[in-house]
Amino acid sequence: MSETTAVTTPAADPDGEEHPLRVVVLAGGLTFEREVSLSSGNQVEEALRRAGVDAELHDADAELLPGLTASPADAVFIALHGSTGEDGALRAVLDLAGVPYVGSPAAACRLAWDKPAAKSVVRSAGVTTPDWVALPHSTFRELGAGTVLDLIVARLGLPLMVKPASGGSSLGVQKVSRVEDLPAAMVSCFAYGDTVMVERFVDGVELAISVVDLGSGPEALPAVEIEPESGVFDYTSRYTPGMTEYYAPARVSAEVSARAAEVALTVHRALGLADLSRTDALVTPDGEVHFLEVNVSPGLTETSMFPMALEAAGHRLGEVLAGLLARRAGTTR
Repeated sequence: MSETTAVTTPAADPDGEEHPLRVVVLAGGLTFEREVSLSSGNQVEEALRRAGVDAELHDADAELLPGLTASPADAVFIALHGSTGEDGALRAVLDLAGVPYVGSPAAACRLAWDKPAAKSVVRSAGVTTPDWVALPHSTFRELGAGTVLDLIVARLGLPLMVKPASGGSSLGVQKVSRVEDLPAAMVSCFAYGDTVMVERFVDGVELAISVVDLGSGPEALPAVEIEPESGVFDYTSRYTPGMTEYYAPARVSAEVSARAAEVALTVHRALGLADLSRTDALVTPDGEVHFLEVNVSPGLTETSMFPMALEAAGHRLGEVLAGLLARRAGTTR
């Protein structure tokens, strides 16, 4: 498929003529990641149009379902980040409405969205992941924050990574090296959710390994290496120009690259994901790959890692997404 070849589907009109694939790209939402989502959505819309797809950008609001009923789309692409696009709720509603969409089913999204639950499933599948403790705010309030934090440090040691138990874009993520800094990090993290996951810090090379189904089953794309100037890939490092260097493909050995690809594929399959995902992992100096989390709606902005991986593999974003949408068009789940 070239950038100038229109993607078509059988039309519903009696003469049997074909029309360009009509797609609705969902972006925006009302989460902390709204602006990132809008950036992803704009990039997706432009890439799809270059690939010959009739694409329109829409927010996920009260006008969405009536609009899809009045003017049905062949398929929907979800470029929403945060809970709106990743916790499975929107996908469950699209299922109820019989609207086909690209991406993982609702149940798999619910599992992936819950980082501690996803880590448990992935660990059971044989993948290494840093030890962790996940507790709701009520536990600290009822049992005493100081006592609970002391137990966490005794169990996991220092340094620690503190992050929301659900969420994306590295919002609320902090590295804690001193015991006295842990309470403030926890308070900051609770601003993004009721449950915090405290994870043992693992030093190593951070990788993002994207998985995509190009028509013959999921395959891993070249890993992207992430090198933040601060040493921690937090929200500021992710979205401030010049604060992070990316290398696609990653500067790791062929053996480590193959191992990382297998980890990403295992995660994708173990969690029941579909179409596309991005696994974040760390590679320790001895070459062991540690799973951190998985994203069912990876960023698709100009500086996002999924498009970097596609380019490193010799693929064009618009063509790949058009292919995914064409396979979903006319189907229901």
